[in-house]
Amino acid sequence: MLSHKGVEFKEISVDGPAEMKALVERTGMRTVPQIFFDEKLIGGFTELAELDSKGELDRILGR
Repeated sequence: MLSHKGVEFKEISVDGPAEMKALVERTGMRTVPQIFFDEKLIGGFTELAELDSKGELDRILGR
C-alpha cells in the first residue's frame, strides 16, 4: 500500500531475538509489520488499511 502511494519507507528486520525483543519493548506486540510515521506507532497493516479507507492516511502523509 505504501509503495502504491509512492511513500518511501524503511524495513527493519526482526529475525533475531534481540531485534524481536526491541520490537516488543517498543510496541508491546510480537506481530509484524508494525508501522510508524515520524516515530508514532500506527499499528499493523489492518490499522494502516483502516486509516486509508477513512481517508486519514493521506492526511497523515501530508497529501
